[in-house]
Amino acid sequence: MRIGSVVIDCIDFETMWRFWQEALRYVPREDPADGWVVLRDPAGPNVNVSLQKVVEPRVGRNRLHLDLYTGDPAAEVERLLALGATRHPRAAEPDKDFVVLADPEGNLFCVVEKKLDP
Repeated sequence: MRIGSVVIDCIDFETMWRFWQEALRYVPREDPADGWVVLRDPAGPNVNVSLQKVVEPRVGRNRLHLDLYTGDPAAEVERLLALGATRHPRAAEPDKDFVVLADPEGNLFCVVEKKLDP
């Protein structure tokens, strides 16, 4: 058994799937249809991220979040902010290797400094 996809519920489906497509540099496995899309890593090895349209808003804190690894967190945070992410009000601690952001619907995720394999 393995994880095939992490699914993110969203109200504004168009905004959210485009944000995550650009954020992860993933491509749709098939064309989005009926409020559903599976985004896949074009290089192949990483877990899919899927988006599904829902009618009820998110309430409370995320119970699950993504950690996005990068060797250049400062540049990636700026890129993600330009795509529509926002900074979480949590103050960054000097000894931490991550920054907490929120996607356009307020779902939290972390940008983590981690050297990536080539």
